[in-house]
Amino acid sequence: MILFRRVAYVFGLLLLNNLASVNAQNANQTRSSDGTIRVSVDRVHVGVTVTGLHGNFIRGLRREDFRIFDDGLEQPVTGFLSIEEPAQVVLMVECGPGAFFLKKTELQAADMLLSSISPADRVAIVSYSKAPELVLDFTTDKSEARDALNGLNFVTGYAQLNLASSVAATIDRLAFLPGKKTIILLSSGVDTASAANWQIVQQKINASDVRILAISVAGFLRKTAKWRKLSADERDDRKFVKDGFAQADQSLRELSEATGGRVYFPKNTKEFDDAYAEIAQLVRHEYSLEFAPPLQDGRLHPLRVRVNHFWYHVDHRQSYLAPSPPSH
Repeated sequence: MILFRRVAYVFGLLLLNNLASVNAQNANQTRSSDGTIRVSVDRVHVGVTVTGLHGNFIRGLRREDFRIFDDGLEQPVTGFLSIEEPAQVVLMVECGPGAFFLKKTELQAADMLLSSISPADRVAIVSYSKAPELVLDFTTDKSEARDALNGLNFVTGYAQLNLASSVAATIDRLAFLPGKKTIILLSSGVDTASAANWQIVQQKINASDVRILAISVAGFLRKTAKWRKLSADERDDRKFVKDGFAQADQSLRELSEATGGRVYFPKNTKEFDDAYAEIAQLVRHEYSLEFAPPLQDGRLHPLRVRVNHFWYHVDHRQSYLAPSPPSH
């Protein structure tokens, strides 16, 4: 166990040595001369999860139960999908040094997720290190998804972890897929790429209708050895690791919260099981709303969704990027 923790600590140092930052946009895009990404949006899709006073998921809501506000102004709900509609779920798994310490039993806990979601939901498996790689395309065959998960290789891609650009590329691939879309991200939160990637991903998240549910796999990397007194250099290294993972955790929070998703930081197998169980419920109980953007001003518009029951809690994406004004 001591050796395991020392190895994990060393990998933590290597992993964080070139730490940058992260966050996310989507749709048809062009880059103008000032570097701004322009997005063409005909309809805005908003995934919504509704829970009661005790955290129970509320079923049976109808279109008329929801109200959408764009920058404070109410908009007509032009499209509605109930929670019974099938969803598209991408299991996106970091295949680098952080995930190397993810116990096989904890990865296999994803079996609970696959067993709990609707048989009609489609699942795809994507791994990433330097870039995302499609391991399994969308399928309703959950046994095929289990085989793909169990066959993942966690000893590749040690040199680079491009979280931001990998998330952005995955969002791009989902851009024109209709219906409810969720990325379940198993990641340390570490990004060794340029900090500039973060701004691009942030824009993609703001313009995307893809929800991100993030699970940190970095718990074991934080368990440094405590069996002897540390030197000054080792104390500095430990602080560097602690600060680096605090930054990585914040990246996962920002990726998920902006999309109306959630983030989990499990420390053991039971907490992984609990996270997967809750995620399965989130995937199964998402409503999908749609409205037409009222303005073409190229601005980021804050969104708010209300339900006609004041005691319900609503989770949804926080904003969207309106289409740019037509060029003359």
